[in-house]
Formats: sequence, C-alpha cells, structure tokens
Amino acid sequence: MASIGIFRKLWFLRNARSVGERPLVRSILESKPRKILELGIGELERTPKMLSMVARISDVPIHYVGFDRFEARMPGDPPGVTLKEAHSCLQKFGRIQLVPGNPDSTLARLCNHLGSFDLILVSAAIDQVTISRCWFFLQRLTQSHTIILEESSEGIWANVSHQNVADRANRQVFRKVG
Repeated sequence: MASIGIFRKLWFLRNARSVGERPLVRSILESKPRKILELGIGELERTPKMLSMVARISDVPIHYVGFDRFEARMPGDPPGVTLKEAHSCLQKFGRIQLVPGNPDSTLARLCNHLGSFDLILVSAAIDQVTISRCWFFLQRLTQSHTIILEESSEGIWANVSHQNVADRANRQVFRKVG
C-alpha cells in the first residue's frame, strides 16, 4: 500500500469541503478502503473527490458500488445526476457499479451478490423511511473492520457502530413481524 505522511494527512483534512466531512476524510485516511458502498450519490460532488483520495493513498484497485435513484427521482427528492453522467465521471477510478432505483429494494435484491465492504456511506439525501428498510441488508454487507458512516441533515458525517446497525436492523424486522 502507498504510504501517506503526516503532512499529506493534514492537507487532506484541512482541505475537506466542510468540517462535517472531516470524519469521512479521517476514516478514509485511516482505513484505506478498497471496497466502498454509497447509498445516495446526489449531485456527484463528494464521490469523485473521495475516490480520487482513495486512489492517491492506496495502490490497490478501487471497487465502488453506488446506489441512487438517478432518473427515477421523485419531485421531493434532492437534485442529482443521471446514471450516464455518474458513470462517465466515475469510471476512471476503478471498478464502478452504479445501481439505479430505490436503495431499499435494490439493496434487498443484490445484497447476497455484493460481498462485504470496507466503507459504507449513507447519505442524508435518502429519506429516513427508505434508510430504515436498508439496515437489515447493510448489516449483511459488513465485517468487523467495516466502517459505516451516516450523514446528518446538517451534512455532518458520523460513525455508526456495528451494534447500532444491528439494533436498527432488528427494529425493522420487528416492525414487519409485529
């Protein structure tokens, strides 16, 4: 793996777009993820910067999977890019898989085929009802080293513990049963 010095880390952290993104940048710098899952790509501001940073700090090819509604956005959804725009922008970073549709239903359909991830990002652009239905499937895509980050409505990234993911998944299962 590529070695990254303290000054380079400080540069990445200081040049994060906002203070809220620093936990995301710090997680990338510390874990050097190879396989990344992102729920909610939006306007494609964060993803190219993130993948570029991962490419600079790691010698290993990147495998990125992005779930988004793309052209199927609802009128109340935040703006975003088309599937074609996202693919043309991201394809240079490695193995890119973009999955159109509602994240909950597409994740349910594909989670057994995706394997585990090093980094999972849950964007604030996805409504809470949809995200609540994703936690059961997201826990199946994690291992002990997986870092899960969730973005708040204020744009601040926070770590979600594996126990918290399991608790959220269990609540969803109990809702279906009860």
